[in-house]
Order: sequence, then structure tokens, then C-alpha cells
Amino acid sequence: MDIFNQLLQGFVTAATPINLLWCFVGCALGTAVGVLPGIGPAVAVAMLLPITVKVEATASMIFFAGIYYGAMYGGSTTSILLNTPGETASMVTAMEGNKMAKSGRAGAALATAAIGSFVAGTIATVLVTLFAPVVAEFAVKLGPPEYFMLMLLAFTTVSAVLGKSAVRGLTALFVGLAAGLVGLDQITGQARYTGGVPEMLDGIEIVLVAVGLFAVAEAMYAVLYEGRIVDSQNKLSKVHMTARDWRRSWPAWLRGTAIGAPFGCIPAGGTEIPTFLSYATEKKLAKDNSEFGTQGAIEGVAGPEAANNATVTAAMIPLLTLGIPTSNTTAILLGAFQNYGIQPGPQLFTSSSALVWALIASLYIGNVMLLVLNLPLVGLWVKLLKIPKPYLYAGILIFATVGVYGMRQSAFDLFLLYGIGVLGVVMRRFDFPTAPVVVGMILGPLAEAQFRNAMSIGEGSAMVFLQRPMSVTLLVIVLAVLVLPRLFRAFRTPAAA
Repeated sequence: MDIFNQLLQGFVTAATPINLLWCFVGCALGTAVGVLPGIGPAVAVAMLLPITVKVEATASMIFFAGIYYGAMYGGSTTSILLNTPGETASMVTAMEGNKMAKSGRAGAALATAAIGSFVAGTIATVLVTLFAPVVAEFAVKLGPPEYFMLMLLAFTTVSAVLGKSAVRGLTALFVGLAAGLVGLDQITGQARYTGGVPEMLDGIEIVLVAVGLFAVAEAMYAVLYEGRIVDSQNKLSKVHMTARDWRRSWPAWLRGTAIGAPFGCIPAGGTEIPTFLSYATEKKLAKDNSEFGTQGAIEGVAGPEAANNATVTAAMIPLLTLGIPTSNTTAILLGAFQNYGIQPGPQLFTSSSALVWALIASLYIGNVMLLVLNLPLVGLWVKLLKIPKPYLYAGILIFATVGVYGMRQSAFDLFLLYGIGVLGVVMRRFDFPTAPVVVGMILGPLAEAQFRNAMSIGEGSAMVFLQRPMSVTLLVIVLAVLVLPRLFRAFRTPAAA
């Protein structure tokens, strides 16, 4: 009852006209920013930090929460319509959502993304309200062996599920792992594989690779291989979900939420792992998975979008209760707290109770605002498909170039962007999945650091991974992902004969 009273007080604070205005502006700005490739929520919050220096702390935090949510939703729009993820979290959405758009179902894809985001965000916010201290306390108990096994699970799942060949999937993953090694060693500080190029010391930007492999490669591939055989315009689409779409979407929303919420609580690579796991789950559970990778399966949009938003919301748990940011954006939000002299941690719920509960209440309000803001705009977004393809792809290349150059104002990044775009064209031409490259880059350095830390704990012995129950459980799941599908196929073959 005490939690309910505090939340009610939070709604009283958050529902003042000025705070509602800040929340609305944050959601609108976040959605607009999320649509731009290369400029995600982390960059948006960082750019807007100076604006709110003289704004009251509660209003400022509500504003940033709106941007945080809005940018995550906005990224799904261009992923679906243009195959151009604004954030790495939207990569999985692009895989099935863009196929749906090309087959005339862009409206259904955008609608299931919006409603799935609302459902997952609301459920995850309830979890933040009720279980923040409990879940965060459990997450703290996980150590390097568990984190490494968690990332190994992500590697095996992504490589096994994406693409028609596990060998091609693993090859793409190793390309990403190799690219993730470029830059300074996280532990020793030694430069690795930089080729003497100063810009490479910081490593290769993840967003640059995602935009290159998806947006630039999409435009270049269309020019090289599809230009003479496709219509001058994309197909138009109905902007509503059918009854069949609803039946297929709602279980995927709930499963995506169940997968995403726990990942928000642990620093294990952000939204990428749960979105890929959700995609893998939907593909395995689908009664007829022939639409996956061809016409586009609505479950492949609904599940990952729900997982994405559940993770984003649940990431507030360790930030508020422990002061541990589990993503780039929550790290910048931590900086925003510190600008106001507020230190997130176990004492925050007592020392700044009004601010915390107003922030949690604003998450509920922001969720409703995003749904009200974005569902009526589905028809407007679908009209983007009326643009003739030459202009559309030219626009994609311009946005991609401006977005990537804006990150570091480096001409070298532009050469790298188009080089990666060429790699994406080659991979697409020879049917190599591109998503494992980005996953390998994101999680490779984290997995390496956790592996080295785990080996240090075990004094050089790999037995450390078998001495902890959670680590062993994850290892068994990894082996099951690798072995069980092959066993099922082996049993089915004689039966079919």
C-alpha cells in the first residue's frame, strides 16, 4: 500500500501542466530523433543536456524519459519502411518489418510495433514499480562467468537462427567479433588492429556499422541489382491490423515482454540480446515460418519490438536502485542525475523520493502519449512509401551520411561507412546474414572482458564456469540450442522416409 501511495503522489507531481508538456515534447522529439539513422536516444539525450541545465530536476528527468521512450519507438518506423535502423535495437525489426512493407503490409507492421511497445512498456513499468529493489539485488549477484555464458547464448542463438545456413551465420558472427577487437584493449590499454589510423583507436562505431550494413547496403543493392526490375514506387498498404494479425501479435507481445524485462536489469549488452532471442523464439514457435525472411512475419516485428521496449523500461531498475547504467542512454541519464547533485543508488528512494516516483509515473504517462501520438500517424508514415524509389534511396544515403558524419565530424568515418556498405552488398548477394556482424561487434568486447575476468577469478582454470549454478544452467541452454535442432532433424528424416 505504501508503494501505491507513493506512486499516486508521483502521478500528482508528473501530471502538472508543465511536467505533462515536458513529457509530450520529450516523446515527440524522441520519436523524430529515432527516425533519423545514426542519431539514437543516447545522442539525443546528450545533445539536449545543456538545454535543461536551468530546468527543475523533476521536469528535466521526465523530459529525458520521454526522449528515451520516443527514440526507441521512432527507430522502428524507418526500420520497417526503409530498412534503415535508427538504432541497433531496431535491427531485428528491420528484418521482418521491411519485408512486410515490401509486400504491402507496412501499416500492420507499424501498428503492431506501436501497440507492442505500449503493452511491453506498461508491463515493464509495473515491474519497475513493484520489484525494482528485489530484481536489482538478484542482478548484482551475477558475476563474470554468468555474463560470459549469457553472451555465448546470444552468439549461438543469433548464428543458428539467422540466415539459411548456420555456417554462413557463424562466418558473419566471426567477422563482427574480429571488428570488435579493433581499438584499445579494455584491460591492458594496448592498441589492436588499428593499422596506425588514429580514428581506429576508439574502435569502430557500432551505429556506423549498423547504418552501413543496413541502410547504405540496401540503397546500393537496389541500384546494382534491383533497379531495372522493380516498380518506380513501393506498394501502398492498409494502415490497420486484421483480426489474424491481432491473433498472431498478442502472444508475441507477451513473450517479448517476458524475454526483455529481465535483460534490462543486467549489464549484458543492452537491447540486442533480448530482441534477437525474441526473434529466435517467434521463429521456432511459428506454426508456419515460411513468411520469415520472405513476405515478412508479423510475429517477427511484434516480439522483438516488445522485447526492446521492455528492456528499455526495465533498465531503469538498476539505474535508480544501484546507480548502475546498463546502456549508453542510461549512462547519460546517470550523468543528468549527477548534474543536479543527485546520486542514484539504494538511498535514492528515500533521499529523492518525490523525483523518483514522479519519474516512474511519467513512464506510464509517456507510454500512453506515445500510443496516442503514433497510432494516428501510421497512415502518414505509410505515405512515405509513395516516394519513387530513386528519391527514396537518395534520401536514405543523405540521412545516413549526415548522421554518421555528425557523430565525430570525421571524413574517415564516411569512407568506412561506404566500405561497410559494399561489404553489406556482397553479404546480401551471397546470402550471408548481416545482423550477426553487428551482434558480434557489440557483444564481442564485453564477452572478452567477462571471459578474462572469469578466468582471473578461477585462477586460470575454465572450471570456474562449472562451479556456479547459474553459469552451468546457461551452458546447458547453449548446448541445447546447438544440439537439439540437429537431433530433431535426425529423428524426423527416417520417419519421413
